[in-house]
Amino acid sequence: MRIRAALSQQRAAAPAPDPSPVVSSFSGANNAAIRTPSPVLAARRAAVRSTVMPRVEVNGVSLAYEEMGSGPAIVWMQGGRSGRDLMRPIAQGLASEYRCVIYDRRNCGESDVLIGGDASEQEIWADELAGLIQKLDLGPAYLGGWSAGCRVAILTAIRHQSLVKGLLLGWVTGGGVAAQRLSHQYYGQFIEAARQGGMAAVAATPFFAERIQMNPSNRERLLSMDPAAFIAVMERWSRYFTEGADLPVIGATEEELKTIRVPVSIVAGDDDVHPLKAARDLHRILPDSEFHDPPIPRPEWDALSESPAKRDEVRSERALPLFRNFLARVEARSAARSG
Repeated sequence: MRIRAALSQQRAAAPAPDPSPVVSSFSGANNAAIRTPSPVLAARRAAVRSTVMPRVEVNGVSLAYEEMGSGPAIVWMQGGRSGRDLMRPIAQGLASEYRCVIYDRRNCGESDVLIGGDASEQEIWADELAGLIQKLDLGPAYLGGWSAGCRVAILTAIRHQSLVKGLLLGWVTGGGVAAQRLSHQYYGQFIEAARQGGMAAVAATPFFAERIQMNPSNRERLLSMDPAAFIAVMERWSRYFTEGADLPVIGATEEELKTIRVPVSIVAGDDDVHPLKAARDLHRILPDSEFHDPPIPRPEWDALSESPAKRDEVRSERALPLFRNFLARVEARSAARSG
């Protein structure tokens, strides 16, 4: 397929989580991945920002991050365009044994907004994660995350194999529903805003308004962009999803996935964006992988849709023991080989 060939060619070349509800930033029931925080969570984030958060510059972008614990390194990545707070519970749960890092990707959380580049945003995220691993001297590191974080972990393992020790993957994204929904959620709505009101309208959307609130320098970067250039980049990033709908995992061909040789733990999802089939296909393709049935069955997942914060809390609680056991086995195997 021409799309797959193009993708392959391009790739070759510290508060506790808030349990209160969050309010959707956008209309529709399927926009939980990009949210405006509840007042309680917003207050707690403000308290954290009153201290100086560590930052690292990668490829000209300032990324906010936090570290906890010591031992083998794990970088945790949240789903959607959420901030690093979502991965704090699982990172804290493993910090007694591992050096855990959580961070805000470009265009997320407190990190810089920068809309540009020739690659897709997902590939940019993977390359910037590789830079963060190198800057913080973490490699080779375990990469863990779900949904968007899962995709970034996979792409990083494909593009930067020497930096990756293993993968902790949850809620694998795949299929046409996910491609269409995420394409609009991440990009389509902002293309519409730019067409209707220019960059001022983009900056006024709840998502980008929060990026400016959390990092005021983002305002100038956004408003200085030419709307036509912004739209062109967003359309290109959007096509990465729509043209990848038939791939095993959005963003990676089966041939690319087969190049991953590190041990992998896969925790399946059970919803339209994270279908069980995507996780099973990934397990089939990866030679050194283990598979876990969905820890949140579809009925419970749907019931939790009105409380996204609670749903993320449950995700961490149920994935934590699965990942802990996997890590212990991999570390023991590594020690036996080196011994």
